[in-house]
Amino acid sequence: MNKKVILLDSTLREGEQTPGVSFTIEEKLEIAKMLDEVGVGMIEAGSPMVSEGVKEAVKRIANESLKAEVIAHVRAVKEDVDLALNCGVDRVAIFMGTSPIHRKTKFKLNEEEIIKRVIEAVEYAKEHGVKVRFTPEDATRTEREYLVRICSAAIEAGADRISVADTVGIMTPDSMYELVSFLSEKLKGAGLDVHCHNDLGLAVANSLAGVKAGANVVHVTVNGLGERAGIAPLSDVAVALKVLMGIDPGIKFHMLTELSSMVERYSGVYLSPHTPIVGSNAFSHKAGVHVAAVLADPSTYEAFDPSILGRSRKIVVDRYAGKHAVKAKLDELGVEVNEEQLEKITRRIKELSDKKKRIENADILAIAEEVLGRNVRGVTPEGVMGIVLVKVESHVYTTNIIRRIINIPGVENAFEVSGEYDIVVYVQTRNMSELNERIEAIRSVRGVERTTTKIVLKRFDSQNKIISK
Repeated sequence: MNKKVILLDSTLREGEQTPGVSFTIEEKLEIAKMLDEVGVGMIEAGSPMVSEGVKEAVKRIANESLKAEVIAHVRAVKEDVDLALNCGVDRVAIFMGTSPIHRKTKFKLNEEEIIKRVIEAVEYAKEHGVKVRFTPEDATRTEREYLVRICSAAIEAGADRISVADTVGIMTPDSMYELVSFLSEKLKGAGLDVHCHNDLGLAVANSLAGVKAGANVVHVTVNGLGERAGIAPLSDVAVALKVLMGIDPGIKFHMLTELSSMVERYSGVYLSPHTPIVGSNAFSHKAGVHVAAVLADPSTYEAFDPSILGRSRKIVVDRYAGKHAVKAKLDELGVEVNEEQLEKITRRIKELSDKKKRIENADILAIAEEVLGRNVRGVTPEGVMGIVLVKVESHVYTTNIIRRIINIPGVENAFEVSGEYDIVVYVQTRNMSELNERIEAIRSVRGVERTTTKIVLKRFDSQNKIISK
């Protein structure tokens, strides 16, 4: 599809409305700079009326000379518009609830009073030389005739963009396509955004449907943060646009995992390993039949090549592994075997997997040594294992901290313990530099008071054999 689509990232506004999330000003600046480097076209920096800290962050981001358009999100109130203008943003995004329940319950205003307030705010912002977007909040539950009328009034007053907000996430791809198509036909002189909430898990699908129907700006957040179940995740939308619709959103895909990790640390909201695109299991293959097919042709079980993200597929070896998977892992470890040895090693791995939850490289090498009758440690890739002792702040539940730590890449195990420290973490990395990064990630988890790290020099099994160095 030959169409230009811009991603508007709202991590610093919608994302900070996630329960328990509160970014510092410096964290917001770092996130904004990385978003700009990643290539998002618009950054919703916050709502300056929320607090002095939010206002200061919006102002500082607006003064960073970013390539992305910087936006302040405000109510349809002149005082709010003034705060946005004082921050020096490129665009003021004015929102107002338009659905019957918002008019009656939230504002206690009739249709004409709502329209009048929107016109006054839009005209006021436009008179001060900034671009204006109008968001009819709860647009997907607003009567069509009234939605067209209030959006048309906003456009006539000076708004050059209208954001179609599925505020409670009730749309399906079909209904979203139909609504955006309808508005695209009725509203002339303004571009359309889509802002899709994920209450029913359809935010990405609805966003793509909106694009197909004529919208050219999609609202996203890093890791899908936001109110309740959040909104469409940046990584999912960006890759889906590219892979499914042939649209290049201008994103540096290889930076998405790094951006996701940064926001994980600063938000304290950690992703499931099964998270699409940026999750640790996103390109892992385990079942024997799957692995054999993937090794022959990755497209058999991969929707797209993970290398566009700077990632690579991972072959998991355990009881489900067949000979192809074990052979691939042994090749990775630099161990050569014949067919008979491969069958024995595969059988032993399955036997061990019935007794142990996770099969590590050290286990595979130990089995290989026993089957081959020789030492293969000289070909083991360089690695560093660290034991990190973690002290948790007194007011924080230790279990909550473990849930966050266990999803940090490289963390093999984490244990809640008694004594001076509360958690013991085993971290396996390729080198000291990577270990330091993982330790910093652990220290960055909200609620961690301090850490102490021990480097593993030798590791022994129950028979007193050295199984790793």
